[in-house]
Amino acid sequence: MHALTLASFVFFTGLVAFITWRITRRDDHKSTQGYFLAGRSLTFPLIAGSLLMTNLSTEQMVGLNGAAFSDGLSVMAWEVVAVIALVALALFFLPRFLKSGIATLPQLLSIRFDAGTQLITNVIFLIAYAVILLPIILYSGAIGLQGMLDLSGLTGIESSTSLLWLTVWVVGLIGSVYALFGGLRTVAVSDTLNGIGLLVGGFVIVYFGLQAVSADGGVLAGWEILKETNPEKLNSIGGSEQQVPFFTLFTGVFLINVFYWTTNQQIIQRTFAAKNLAEGQKGVLLTGFFKLLGPLYLVLPGIIAYHLYADQGVAADEAYGRLVFDVLPPYLTGFFAAVMVGAILSSFNSALNSTTTIFSLGIYKGVFKKDATEDQVVNCGKVFGWVMAFVSMTIAPLLAGQESLFGYLQKMNAIYFIPILAVVVVGLLTKRVPPLAAKIALIGGCLLIFAGYFVPPFNKLPTIMHEFHFVAAVFVLLVAVMLIIGKLRPRETDWVQEDSKAVDLTPWKGAVPAGIVLVILVIAIYVAFAG
Repeated sequence: MHALTLASFVFFTGLVAFITWRITRRDDHKSTQGYFLAGRSLTFPLIAGSLLMTNLSTEQMVGLNGAAFSDGLSVMAWEVVAVIALVALALFFLPRFLKSGIATLPQLLSIRFDAGTQLITNVIFLIAYAVILLPIILYSGAIGLQGMLDLSGLTGIESSTSLLWLTVWVVGLIGSVYALFGGLRTVAVSDTLNGIGLLVGGFVIVYFGLQAVSADGGVLAGWEILKETNPEKLNSIGGSEQQVPFFTLFTGVFLINVFYWTTNQQIIQRTFAAKNLAEGQKGVLLTGFFKLLGPLYLVLPGIIAYHLYADQGVAADEAYGRLVFDVLPPYLTGFFAAVMVGAILSSFNSALNSTTTIFSLGIYKGVFKKDATEDQVVNCGKVFGWVMAFVSMTIAPLLAGQESLFGYLQKMNAIYFIPILAVVVVGLLTKRVPPLAAKIALIGGCLLIFAGYFVPPFNKLPTIMHEFHFVAAVFVLLVAVMLIIGKLRPRETDWVQEDSKAVDLTPWKGAVPAGIVLVILVIAIYVAFAG
């Protein structure tokens, strides 16, 4: 079994690498526009594939299914509410981003406020990616692969700690090579190829999982058994004791989704590389459609695993790897593990590419060496990328022992998501709010949420009002403070956004109707499974 699993794993991984190289071998990897923005050439299938795969990694597959193992269908909020955020990106944020012709979100804040605001945002992103995002991607990937491939049997390494370190470093080094030698278009193409594999693989897991539930009596029979034996797990409305209580959908959960899909550099960088606004909008809205399918392969397997393993003492975040190992035939296990490695690489190399973009353009060229040549900027980005990769590969194994990987990720993300979102929203919707307000909101917001999580007695607040309500309250406070400063010490002149003429800004005619349909489908899914 091991030989067949390993062979199919190596074959699929090699195939994706070869096809990616064939497609992108003649790309421009020397200029900043070519390396960081794919030469502004991405069309909607590549944008959708890359958006989906940058988001869809093992912290989703392992973490979200682990959350579903514990709490059931209510955790689908992270997939379904994301659709509304994607509609906001297509209709409101993206036209404004492309109008300014930016390569990073902090560049927009430089245009709207000043260079100091840009620098603060750059530093916040870099620290967050190094300490939170990149290590979690690598750690969750290593845990998922260990369960799927029986790595201790394959390698003969019995120490789970040694195996974790080895897996993290192997995956991290491969991901770094993709991101740092290939640039954004290489990342986008490999993302799209792996995305197809992951979607197919995800649905195959559901098929075999439901077969296992019904003891090979068929998929529909398995679904009926799940509904009869675990009705509480199939309720879309989260209870107060669960990770995503229903009313948090309208506060912190909504805001975290909006930041993630509209102002998170790691995600939106591929939309900056759109050929034009219409292609960007199509790509974003197509991603929204695929996110509606998310509960099928990101939540349902966790519920299936609960049905099969609830009485066996399986930890929530180990449930998905165990399910894949148990229900898939050996020749498919290797294929799916390869796709999972692709998903890990995709999120890791996208975050790494965004990190190098922020550092090279925002800090190296923006602060240290303003007269740097194109070659120097790209080379500096590659060196910094390797430093970030080594830091994250060192931190990742230290995350072992978290109760809920996905819950930990969302909690830590909120520290910097909420302040940056507040500054971007106020910046785009007002004309007189000054740079001082943005700086106070960025630094003060991060400190407030950090204190609310970790510093007594402030850490009692999230417990009293739920942490997602707490971060929403901080968001409202930051917006209010910025507006008050805007009244007391306004800019001398109105800010007017100028068109950089970087791309054609003609919108896609179907954008608004498609957005309305997606929002209606979100509501329909919640109503259909409301218990």
